[in-house]
Amino acid sequence: MKINRYLWNSLDQNGREKILSRSRNDISAVLPDVQKIIDEIRRTGDEALRRFTKEWDHVDLTGIPLKVTPEEREAAEASLPDELKTALDFSIENVRRFHERQKPEGITPFEISSGIFGGEKVTPIESLGIYIPRGRGSFPSMLYMTAVPAVVAGVPRICVVTPPAADGSVDAACLYAAKRCGIDEIYRVGGAQAIAALAYGTESIPPVVKLTGPGSRYVTAAKQLLYGTVDVGLPAGPSESIILADAAADPYTTALDLITEAEHGSDSSALLITPSAALADAVESELPGLIAQLPEQRREFVANVLSGYGGIIQTASIEEAVDLVNRLATEHLKIVTENPFETEKSIRNAGEIILGERTPFSAANYSIGPNAVLPTGGSAKTFSGVSVRDFVKYSSLIYTTEDGYNRLREVVPPLAEYEGFSAHKNAFDLRKGN
Repeated sequence: MKINRYLWNSLDQNGREKILSRSRNDISAVLPDVQKIIDEIRRTGDEALRRFTKEWDHVDLTGIPLKVTPEEREAAEASLPDELKTALDFSIENVRRFHERQKPEGITPFEISSGIFGGEKVTPIESLGIYIPRGRGSFPSMLYMTAVPAVVAGVPRICVVTPPAADGSVDAACLYAAKRCGIDEIYRVGGAQAIAALAYGTESIPPVVKLTGPGSRYVTAAKQLLYGTVDVGLPAGPSESIILADAAADPYTTALDLITEAEHGSDSSALLITPSAALADAVESELPGLIAQLPEQRREFVANVLSGYGGIIQTASIEEAVDLVNRLATEHLKIVTENPFETEKSIRNAGEIILGERTPFSAANYSIGPNAVLPTGGSAKTFSGVSVRDFVKYSSLIYTTEDGYNRLREVVPPLAEYEGFSAHKNAFDLRKGN
């Protein structure tokens, strides 16, 4: 089994660029097909949705309503084992508790200067469409991670779209998670056609003002093409993770955590970055045995990642390792050093930062509470993970007294005149009662 092993200082510019570019989704090849799908959805609505579901997902929805029925939701809940429902309940409650702390208060209007008042009003967006993929499995965790912050924000209409199974059904755990989040508007459609339906609306699916949730390159392409028609939300591409570790890290646990995010797919990225040659050697020796224990498909994904956009990078120092981590701006970062809290102070770019040996990536992905829908592809340099703040907007509140107006009358007209805006100047100069 090939596992990439790099000495950072020995790599040439091309070698470094390959690592820094990572596994971004190339969507250019599918843009023409996706544009045709969007045009057809806009033209014929539900008919195109059903046609594309049959063509792309190989599911015939003839005679089946696009919206999931209450009876289906009840049957789904009854079909789930109590152990899974308990795990979902626990995780959803933790996510809710965390995101309640994010709810913004706005700014109560205050006197900025004599007679001049300003503040900020916070209101939720009007509607949200959540995309839940299904191509590589079922993801109820993705549903509650995106739904809970929107619910906490107070979004009045939240709907879910997700590809159906071969019989037209929707994943039972996703339906249960939706119920626990208070969402009952769920549609059995996926792919670029679902994104187009949410953007433009069809006979069955009213349009929304914002989208969230990751998907295939077709979904990503649809979002790109519909940018400006609808808010497409956070850039979310293939999963990526970094473990930043020194000689204090346990090799077995480090290897165990390294393959966690790699099992998402062959286009994922998973790196161990360490200044310790001994740790790098020990982790490399642990990996084959751990990978061999995985089911065939996940084993293949992990093997492809560790020989493709993953592996082990040895640096000359912990400082150099930190610098590389900041340049990569990864989605998931785990720090396992002698003093992870001290190391963390030097991290500027990461979607999430997990500290210490005892917290696997999977714990943060599912159940701790902070959001697991995070920026990828280096976008953590400017983007944050999904939060309540993504589903609210801010309006300025402004008021002036007579004293404030008189003070502004002295300063605004000169500024307006300098910039050549005569009507702005006249709004003061020609106002009655001046």
